[in-house]
Amino acid sequence: MLDHYRMFAAYNAWANRTLYAEVGKLDDEAFRRNLGAFFGSLHGTLNHLLAADRIWMKRFTGSGDAPARLDAILHEDLAGLAAARQAEDARLIAYTESLSEAAIAADFTYSPLTNPAVITHPLGPALTHMFNHQTHHRGQCHAMLTMVGGPSITLDLISFVRTEGSKFL
Repeated sequence: MLDHYRMFAAYNAWANRTLYAEVGKLDDEAFRRNLGAFFGSLHGTLNHLLAADRIWMKRFTGSGDAPARLDAILHEDLAGLAAARQAEDARLIAYTESLSEAAIAADFTYSPLTNPAVITHPLGPALTHMFNHQTHHRGQCHAMLTMVGGPSITLDLISFVRTEGSKFL
């Protein structure tokens, strides 16, 4: 499982770089246009992804800034958001590199923002959720990108493995 999570961390960074490169070609109106997604726009959804990753990483590591809301706007401008995204992706890669199989199997305790109950389960399912959550919302971003006239881009895991992720084969 350790190699699996390390692959997902590297894939996540690659997919984010690919998505942000195309979003960066949009004008500000298209970036902020409410297209009816759960977080409204590319601006809102990309901020949500960064917020959620920071929340999970604070839970995992006990350190770092984490917003108190899932809809927090952490950066108004795309440049600041992109820089913060790259830093968070690097942090996530470093975190997965630091893990052991025992850590993945060990119990992990946290409280969700939406339901402040105490939850305990192995770390592995929480990591899997975080990576799945990223893929889910990047898919929404892909749809919004095409809705505002951007290209349909390839974000498939297998495309990453075939190009930059060959060490995971």
